Amino acid sequence: MRVPRSNQVALAALLAGLMAAGPGLAATPDSAGSTADVPVQAPVQIAPQSPVVQAPASAAPVSQAAPDAPAKPTGTKPAATATTPDPSTDASGGPISDFKPPEPTQDSAPAPAPTVATPAVPTDPIAAAVFARLADNAPLLARLATKERAAIKAFYDARGDKPVWVAEGAWTPAAKAVVARLGSADADGLDPHAYPVPNLADKPDDKAVADADLRLSAAAVLYARDAKGGRLNPSLISRLITPTLDLPAADAVLTKLAEAGAQAGDKLEDYNPATEGYQALKVQLARLRGPKVAEAKPLALPPGPTLRTGMRDPRVPALRSHFDLEARPAATLDRGPGEPDLYDSTVSDAVARFQRERGLPGDGVLNKRTVLALANVGRQANPGEESELVVNMERWRWLPHELGPDFVLVNVPEFRLRIFRDGKLRDETRVIVGKPESPTPIFSGMMEYAVVNPSWYVPPSILKTMVPKLASYGGKTWGGYEIVRHGGHISLRQPPGEKNALGFIKFMFPNQHAVYLHDTPSRSLFSASMRAFSHGCVRVDDPFRFADAVLPDWSEERLKKLIGKGERTLRLPQKLPVHIAYFTTFVDDGGSLRRVPDLYGYDAPMRSALGLPGGSGPAMAKLAKEPARKVAEGASRGASRPTHAAGRPPSRHAGYARPPVRRYAEPDMDAFDTPRSSRADGRPDYGEPGLWTPAPAPVSRSFW
Repeated sequence: MRVPRSNQVALAALLAGLMAAGPGLAATPDSAGSTADVPVQAPVQIAPQSPVVQAPASAAPVSQAAPDAPAKPTGTKPAATATTPDPSTDASGGPISDFKPPEPTQDSAPAPAPTVATPAVPTDPIAAAVFARLADNAPLLARLATKERAAIKAFYDARGDKPVWVAEGAWTPAAKAVVARLGSADADGLDPHAYPVPNLADKPDDKAVADADLRLSAAAVLYARDAKGGRLNPSLISRLITPTLDLPAADAVLTKLAEAGAQAGDKLEDYNPATEGYQALKVQLARLRGPKVAEAKPLALPPGPTLRTGMRDPRVPALRSHFDLEARPAATLDRGPGEPDLYDSTVSDAVARFQRERGLPGDGVLNKRTVLALANVGRQANPGEESELVVNMERWRWLPHELGPDFVLVNVPEFRLRIFRDGKLRDETRVIVGKPESPTPIFSGMMEYAVVNPSWYVPPSILKTMVPKLASYGGKTWGGYEIVRHGGHISLRQPPGEKNALGFIKFMFPNQHAVYLHDTPSRSLFSASMRAFSHGCVRVDDPFRFADAVLPDWSEERLKKLIGKGERTLRLPQKLPVHIAYFTTFVDDGGSLRRVPDLYGYDAPMRSALGLPGGSGPAMAKLAKEPARKVAEGASRGASRPTHAAGRPPSRHAGYARPPVRRYAEPDMDAFDTPRSSRADGRPDYGEPGLWTPAPAPVSRSFW
């Protein structure tokens, strides 16, 4: 009988779906006469109350000639079950009298799977041993990732599995240079025990050569990865630490070292940061460990006042003798020899050099800390002091290998921002950063534009408490804020102006945390030494001066003329790198080692992750006196600005009058640094950690 059109369509769809099932299918035509694949089913068990339906005994067996070969048709239709419709029946359950399973055509049989060629074993005995060692699953190094091992194998495959570091049963000059660098890894704050050098016997056999060569390659690869910042996962310290690490590929490392010959050790060392801040900490680490400290003689001075240049004190002769200086100030054409107890510039300079060697501020002032250091100069290095240096050296690995000539660097626990142009310090200023409960993220971005007279949108965390009142409120303004309605959504916008929580200007560098730099009306907070008041964004003291440094086409005076004239976006001619970093120990611009409080408590977990001693430096209850702002000579394009003794201009925005300083709803309003940006789903994104900040990428739980 004739099959209804609807049943034909249903049957064709069913048989077409079965064609994708792969090998083991028998071809049958659909009702239109085309061929399709129907699986050859084994005996099927159906519901318990139903008998088991088995294929007839006369059915031809499935061929077992090859595992991937297609099954031959049996000529028998599949057994019907309670859950699988029988293709030989129509929708009403009646038989389709003209349904006949034909023989499959050649085109309907699936093609056999392609065969994978097995790599040929090298004929050279040593190369064959390398090939076999790489085929073995035994680890080359405990912390070596599967991806890195695969890259090492690809490197050796490309060179015919020939050894890289062993020739004629001995280490090559390149291997010796790499071994020397691995042995001195502690100079860069790394652990030499993490990169074990394999032993090579006097007359090693082929298997020993292969194993030693591969293990040295693994150690070199691991060193390069750790030197570039892969020693720990920063996200395990905090989800708001999200640096962009440029970890080298294992095969690229080995290629670079193999081509360097006897200079391979230097090439391996080059994977460590080249930045001045890192190199300065490395020097401090060497001084802390070096023999100069152990060989120096101690000097016990009696109690006395703090000495500065020009003062007299009976302890000065002892200082002159200790530092091998003249017994009294030398005579000049204008005056005779000075008194032995005069603390002059010669003595002060010697004290400053000693202070820098001991990691103290090198100001040349003889204070209590310097007197104690002189008395304990022969003591061994404190493991806690080493840990401080190593932890902060590790943080330099999270920044780009070379920062470049132009960039902005924010050191969060120092509450300081610095602008560099052409590799020199152009300007620096104070900043306000996130509170400990809402930390400023640590990452790098690219500043693209600034917005003068920005608007501010109340963040969802605050707005949700106001929505019930605003929904029934018919006005367009509420408490100085504009009510913006988009369908069923309500936003609260603070228009530009003196009271705006973002101040008069903000600087945007798109990032996953949606934080940025901006002005603030609460400028009185900049006088505090601990300036952690925001919800993640960075507030800049004197932002128009900062704009003068980062916007080459806009001077400070020209920018101030835009105030009150509506929101305006100013694009940078070139993107400017912005690095928000976290250094609790660093060498300042004067060459002195400085320590600041661990604002967010990141030091301790980093010491644990790096396997460093738990002791840290002396506890600091408050910040030391903040240095005056320094500007590179001749850096400013405008006229010289009058400054106070503290180094800050007398007025933040000279040239226009401002009302008395007020704090606008701190911390509920001004503390929320929230931009209004666009989300992928079209809803506003307010960019505060813990609010609408995009969720970070899944954190890997591996060691690295």
